[in-house]
Amino acid sequence: MGILDTLGEVAGAVAAVEGAEKLDPNAGLLTKGLAAVAGFKGAGALESMVGKKEEGEEEANDAAPQA
Repeated sequence: MGILDTLGEVAGAVAAVEGAEKLDPNAGLLTKGLAAVAGFKGAGALESMVGKKEEGEEEANDAAPQA
């Protein structure tokens, strides 16, 4: 799943750069670079948070008694 995680992070970076360009059409290279880094890191954090939530739900389902 490593390649899928990386693709998700790259998509987050691209979306952040596009958002920065929409907010400021004259955005400089530094602004676009910072947006890309923020989008990359944000997407990675979001994916890890979702993964932890799914693991927690699986553990809760395993611990719950079956009726």
